[in-house]
Amino acid sequence: MRYRRLGRTALQVSEVCLGTMNFGPTTSEPESFAILDRALAHGVNFVDTANQYGGSTGVGATETIIGNWLAQGGDRREQIVLATKLYEPMSDRPNDRGLSARNIRLACDASLRRLQTDHIDLYQMHHLDRAAPWDEVWQAMETLVAQGKITYVGSSNFAGWTVAQANEAARSRHFLGLVSEQSLYNLTERTIELEVIPACESYGLGLLPWSPLGGGILAGVLSGGDTGRRGSADMQRRVASLRPQLEQWEALCADLGEQPSDVGIAWLLHQPAVTAPIVGPRTIAQLDGALHATSIELSRDVLDRIDAIFPGPGPAPEAYAW
Repeated sequence: MRYRRLGRTALQVSEVCLGTMNFGPTTSEPESFAILDRALAHGVNFVDTANQYGGSTGVGATETIIGNWLAQGGDRREQIVLATKLYEPMSDRPNDRGLSARNIRLACDASLRRLQTDHIDLYQMHHLDRAAPWDEVWQAMETLVAQGKITYVGSSNFAGWTVAQANEAARSRHFLGLVSEQSLYNLTERTIELEVIPACESYGLGLLPWSPLGGGILAGVLSGGDTGRRGSADMQRRVASLRPQLEQWEALCADLGEQPSDVGIAWLLHQPAVTAPIVGPRTIAQLDGALHATSIELSRDVLDRIDAIFPGPGPAPEAYAW
């Protein structure tokens, strides 16, 4: 496993980040433990979750599973960079959501209890809260850093201008600010190349793509990959709209002798702004495929062929203005 710096920090994280959204609603606790063990054994030291994850098993359930895994003992906690997120509603109460200073403090304490740890390495804002002034947000985050409850702050689903606004506000307070951004990014969703990636590069944020396989559409849906999602009506609509591109995509992957899902992750790893794609395996087999992706080297010719199949939007503002 190779490691990369998280943005402008000195922190080293594995170039694959283990996403845990399936832990609980799709993957049982014993299976989740097995995936965490396998990831750790292969050098994956970056684990991402969120306080709201849990689905049908209830909000907070995923953090609880990770906490139970950590509580087994040994040096598990010391081996991993643990990331979680806040913003989404945790109850029907109006203040159990968003980025108020109150919720930041209480949500952090609740995550620490579920995770059975005394600190979170990367505490991420799951979305922008337009009602929360940046001075309020940063004051609360500064307090958590001073208390030793969190080490770094990241964002998720932010716009490029929001990354700039947040970090300029942090700079005025002599605070480190955002060090990472989680964004939707894959071959079928390249919009962040317009503004978000340039902002991340300018401010030194590590980019953590989520949904690296486009919800499974890049996993070989025409040739039988990701059968769990292939039958859904939404997936069938997406396949119909992208069929010519998917046929070329899967043919290219076959020429390479690789699974489409592995090439999709490998493509992200070849993008200079990317620190670590977030892979969310439901099974150990899916994790193994993601780990294999780190060994795939794509030549300039192959990257050009991929860009021809799934072209990006081009640079901003030239992509939408003269």
